[in-house]
Amino acid sequence: MTRIIISGANGKMGKVIASVIASRDDCEVVAGVDCNTSPANFPIYSSIDEVAEEADVVIDFTNPVLLPSLLNYVKEKNISLVIGTTGYSDEQKEMIKEASKTAPIFFTYNMSIGVNLLANLAKKAAAVLGDEFDIEIVEKHHNQKIDAPSGTALMLADAICDELNRPMKYEYDRHSKREKRTKDEIGMHAIRGGTIVGEHDIIFAGRDEIITLSHSARSKEIFAVGAVNAAVYMAGKSAGLYDMAELLK
Repeated sequence: MTRIIISGANGKMGKVIASVIASRDDCEVVAGVDCNTSPANFPIYSSIDEVAEEADVVIDFTNPVLLPSLLNYVKEKNISLVIGTTGYSDEQKEMIKEASKTAPIFFTYNMSIGVNLLANLAKKAAAVLGDEFDIEIVEKHHNQKIDAPSGTALMLADAICDELNRPMKYEYDRHSKREKRTKDEIGMHAIRGGTIVGEHDIIFAGRDEIITLSHSARSKEIFAVGAVNAAVYMAGKSAGLYDMAELLK
């Protein structure tokens, strides 16, 4: 039985994760952490350092500012961390990488199996289409999302760049300049509105033909299921940086 602490337990994602765990018999929530300590079916603390229960894994869907305390906690307790939070700076990503030398950390920009399949398909398309197609990524999310472009859009762009034999740059803002599109750029476009859970389109635009790869998330549960699967997978793992590629093997 995998014992899990949910960081952000009273948030929208935290509640969905707790619901997913409650429906399984291979894991359980032993505690939660949230600034809102309203009662749940498990103890909820205002700080990760206050948690008294023993656990195997922490699942985090909160805010990047909490990263140092989470990394310190899992290193001190010798347990795993599954990171579902997005919007990290380059410096914070380096912190995660450094911490993984002494703690098992699962870090991905998107917990959805479908999105990770989309990334693999995008890599294949980039390898086949080569330099003949322009690449644009359009992502859509709800009006409460803070970071833009999404971490998933960046993950998809990075996956494409891994397959291309030339350096690429990400173009976020074309309206500020008047010049033709260059071949070494990937356009990144963010749309925010309503209650859109998450949609990502990768457009390969060539001469007289367009290929579009798409993924649409219809509920947050797909991310919660992925996070719980990752938590069960990470229980007892040795130090290192893990992602969805290991989970899907």
